[in-house]
Amino acid sequence: MADSESVTTSSQDPQDDPLGEHTDDELQQLLEDLHAGNKVFQNETIMFEKYLKRVEPNLTAAATTTAVAPTPSQSTHDARVMRKRSKSKGSGVDKHLKLNAEQKCDIAQREIEELREEIDKLKEDAEKILDTYKAVMEEADVRLSELKKSSYEYERDILKGSVNNRTGKVVAEKVVRYFEDKQRSRDALIEKLRLKNSTLKVQKKKLHLQLKQKEEMGEVLHEVDFQQLKIENSQYLEKIDERNQDLLRLKLMSGNTLQVLNSYKKKLHTLTLESDRLKSEITSRNELLTRIDAETETVEAERAKAEELNRRLRQQLGDFRVPDVVEYVQEKADLYELAKTVKSWERKVDIAEMALKTHRKTWNTMKMNSHQNWALET
Repeated sequence: MADSESVTTSSQDPQDDPLGEHTDDELQQLLEDLHAGNKVFQNETIMFEKYLKRVEPNLTAAATTTAVAPTPSQSTHDARVMRKRSKSKGSGVDKHLKLNAEQKCDIAQREIEELREEIDKLKEDAEKILDTYKAVMEEADVRLSELKKSSYEYERDILKGSVNNRTGKVVAEKVVRYFEDKQRSRDALIEKLRLKNSTLKVQKKKLHLQLKQKEEMGEVLHEVDFQQLKIENSQYLEKIDERNQDLLRLKLMSGNTLQVLNSYKKKLHTLTLESDRLKSEITSRNELLTRIDAETETVEAERAKAEELNRRLRQQLGDFRVPDVVEYVQEKADLYELAKTVKSWERKVDIAEMALKTHRKTWNTMKMNSHQNWALET
């Protein structure tokens, strides 16, 4: 019987345990989901507590003062009572106390607005404190500059300018006069600042009255229904969504345009390099063309000269007349005779030159002998 009972209990345990059907990974996922849900509920509870403290501070204060730590027996008794009540009235209490999504959204929106107001207030307070510190620093800088100026003037007028040359000490009358002048200038400055302060106070009162009147008129004239504000807010949100879509579309267009621009920049860079190369090549070609033009002009001049020479030669060739054979033979004979005559005359010239050389040599010897004889006679 015991074995049968153990078998029956072991066979019934998996059916009674709802978690036995899940694997370890599924249980881990369920645990993480429960933790996330608990975190969300905890944040919602904190937000609702803040909202309740702000809306009904007396209720939360009474709840905190009347709360007493229960004893172990009381806690067990209360737990039993709560379990019994939860079985009978749990569903009804949840129905009455559970907030719907719209109420949660309203509370969250109010909390967000409250936080924004607190942040704005903190920013204003921080700006006021910062302005105060800036004013104090500016006043300290002005005071420091005034003290430096006063120290410089005192050193210039009293310590250096009021020294008696005979005794080497500062004249007391000048010191007293200097401080009296300073005191009178300070009194005049105090009076001026007092008058300015009184005028500023009057202006402040006037501005406060004007601001109060504007606030009262604004409360009367600018009170708008909340539903109208919600409608306008929804319209503005739709416009913002449209603008965001337009902005996204423009960003995509800008990205595409940037890509196209980069490609065009690359093409422009390559074309610029090609243009520089072509410019250098054009420059070299122009120089070569200039040299070719100069050579062409030179060749043209030479060609003109050659044509002129050719023309003259052609003209001479056209004017040339071939003699007859008899005349040619006669001319050749005359040429032969002339050549023989030239050769004979050349021989005669050679003989005459040789005779001239001998005569010159004889003359030179005779001249030298005459000079020697004349020298001996003298």
